[in-house]
Amino acid sequence: MSRYDFDTVIDRKNTSSLKYDFGPERKNRDDLLPLWVADMDFKLPDEIIEDIEKRVKHGIFGYTDPKEDYYAAVRNWFLKRHGITVKDEWNTITPGVVYAIATAIRALTEEGDAVLIQQPVYYPFTEMIKLNNRRAVNNQLIYRDGYYEIDFNDFENKIISEKVKLFLLCSPHNPVGRVWTKEELIKIADICERNGVYVFADEIHADFVYKGFKHISYLTLGEKYTKKLIVGTSPSKTFNIAGLQIANILIPDENTRKAFRVANEAAGYSQCSALGLTATISAYTKGGGWLDELLDYLEGNVFFIKNYLEEKIPEVRLIQPEGTYLLWLDFSRIADHHKDLEKIIVDKAHLWLDPGIIFGRETNLFERINIAAPRKILEKAMDQLYDAISNNDSER
Repeated sequence: MSRYDFDTVIDRKNTSSLKYDFGPERKNRDDLLPLWVADMDFKLPDEIIEDIEKRVKHGIFGYTDPKEDYYAAVRNWFLKRHGITVKDEWNTITPGVVYAIATAIRALTEEGDAVLIQQPVYYPFTEMIKLNNRRAVNNQLIYRDGYYEIDFNDFENKIISEKVKLFLLCSPHNPVGRVWTKEELIKIADICERNGVYVFADEIHADFVYKGFKHISYLTLGEKYTKKLIVGTSPSKTFNIAGLQIANILIPDENTRKAFRVANEAAGYSQCSALGLTATISAYTKGGGWLDELLDYLEGNVFFIKNYLEEKIPEVRLIQPEGTYLLWLDFSRIADHHKDLEKIIVDKAHLWLDPGIIFGRETNLFERINIAAPRKILEKAMDQLYDAISNNDSER
C-alpha cells in the first residue's frame, strides 16, 4: 500500500513559480499547460517538511555552514543508494550544479579554450561555456532506431584536433534519457585520461533510474580517472528543492579541488543556504521511502505516455528513457520545421514544452516533456496534443 500521494494536483500558481507563473514573460501568453522546466509538481513528504518547519520556527537565519550531521547524511545516501564511498573533504557546497559548472570552467580552463559537450544536451552547458568566453565543441550523439549512442572515434578526434581542456558529461543524460553503462564510461574515461582532459560529470539525475538499469558514478571507475574529475550532485532534483539553492560538488583530487575552491571564492560564494542545509540532511536521512514510491509512479507515467502515443499518436516517437523524468519525443513525422512544430505545440495544443532546438541544432524537431506531475495532468496534456495533431492533419 502506498504511503505517499502523487495524484493530488497542487495549485502552484502565484508562488513565483518559474514553471507556472512566467508564461506571459517567457511565452507571451498565460494559457499554456507547463511541462517544461525540470522541477516536479509533487509535494515533499511531511517528515521532511516538519524538519524544515522546525528550522523556520527557530526564527534566525544567519550565516550557516555544514557540520557532521550534513556530512554523515551525504555519506550514507551515496553509500546506500549508489555504493559510493564519499569522503567529507571531497565535498564543496555550491548553490547549484550549473553554478558549479561555470565555476569549473573558470577554474580549469582559460578564455578561448575548448570545452566538449555531447548534444543534444542540457542547454546551460553551452550557455556556461559561451558566457565564459570558451569554445563549445560538440561530439554529437548518434541517434539510430530510437536509441542514442556515443561516437567514440569522433569524441577522441575532437579532443585532439580542438585541444579540448574540459569535458562536460551528462550522466544520466538529459534530455535523451540514457543511463551510461560502465563500458561506455570507461571508454570515455580512458580517452580523457590519455589526453589530459578534465571531466565535469553532472550526475544530478542519478537518483532517477528505471528498473533494469543502474547509475554508474564516474567516482567508481577507478582512482586513475579521478585526478581531473569533478562530480556535480544535488538533492535539489531528487527532492524538488531547487529553490533552496544547494548542491554537493565532489572532487577527490586535492589539486583539482583547490583550483575549484579558489574560483568559487573568487565568485564571492561562501556560506550555504540555511534551509537548503536542513532540507538536505532531512531528505537524505528520511526520504528514501518517498523516493522509491516516486520512482514507481514515474515509471507508471512513462508507461502511460508510451501507450498513449502508440495507440493514438503513433507519428510521435518516444525515446524510451532509462533514467530521468524528462522524456524526449521525436516529432519529425509531424512537422518539417521547428517553427511549424512550435505552432502545433504552443498555438494548437496549448502546451509549454522545451523545444528540441535549444538542446542542439540537429534535434530541432524534438520536444522535451517533464512527466514529474500527477497523471491526470499528463492525461490532459496528451489529449490536447492529440487534438492539436488531429486538427493539424485535417487542415493539410
